[in-house]
Amino acid sequence: MITRFNRVTVAALLTSVSLGFSANVLADETTPASGYEKLQEIADDSRRSEKNRARNQYRHPVETLAFFGLKPDMTVVELWPGGGWYTEILAPYLKDKGQLIAASFQIDGIDEDNRRQAYRAKVGKAYREKLDTNAEWWGGVKETTLAPPATLSIAPANSADMVLTFRNLHNWEMNGELEMVFKAAFDALKSGGVFGVVEHRSAPAEDDKARAKSGYVSQERTIAAAQKAGFVLVEQSEVNANPADIKDYPKGVWTLPPSLAMGDEDRAKYEAIGESDRMTLKFVKQP
Repeated sequence: MITRFNRVTVAALLTSVSLGFSANVLADETTPASGYEKLQEIADDSRRSEKNRARNQYRHPVETLAFFGLKPDMTVVELWPGGGWYTEILAPYLKDKGQLIAASFQIDGIDEDNRRQAYRAKVGKAYREKLDTNAEWWGGVKETTLAPPATLSIAPANSADMVLTFRNLHNWEMNGELEMVFKAAFDALKSGGVFGVVEHRSAPAEDDKARAKSGYVSQERTIAAAQKAGFVLVEQSEVNANPADIKDYPKGVWTLPPSLAMGDEDRAKYEAIGESDRMTLKFVKQP
């Protein structure tokens, strides 16, 4: 089923989350997702930077996490949290009753001459510092390492209620690692656990690796890879869709905000488009 919603109404969201299917509602844009007022408070909290809060309009964190069915007592694994944009919301929401596990970049034992590894290690170290700096607000976030193909144990087997990934799939697809990461997510989840995926959605014409190099991934390819890992697709949402994204830019998806890789060249045009068109998919590890 495909759901299009922004901040969904009380009854519609409760139906969707409790029964596991979409209410197929286009709701008004001012009503917080029912039962997720705490998430809205965290997303708008002034302890988050103004720059990060400004992206709420594009990333729809409350609506997205509500769609996935996040609950405060869950054990949740966030794959490659990067700079921690979603961690800023997940960690304080889960800290009292649940647990956030951050499957982050490999920091130690990397090849310093490998630019990709060196860059990821730098990001991973900055993320760890961010965890330490915000420990009181965020609680005890646990760190594991996701470094395919060598390191794939993101959490103990059958231990997580939810595994989430935001805008990471193109990296794994470029390196032939997508299916192994999806299998790692499957192994970490309990029976009935949710795998939530948000990714830049490609146009259908290109081959998989060409798409991934531009930052976009095929929705059909994503679904097929998840099904191969053992998942069942239960819902699709258009909450992160952007029909203005034509998906053909000089520097791929990074041409658009927030990267704006073209600098001042046509900046107003790309800012008017906004952030990328994204698929939002909810998979389940069937009992």
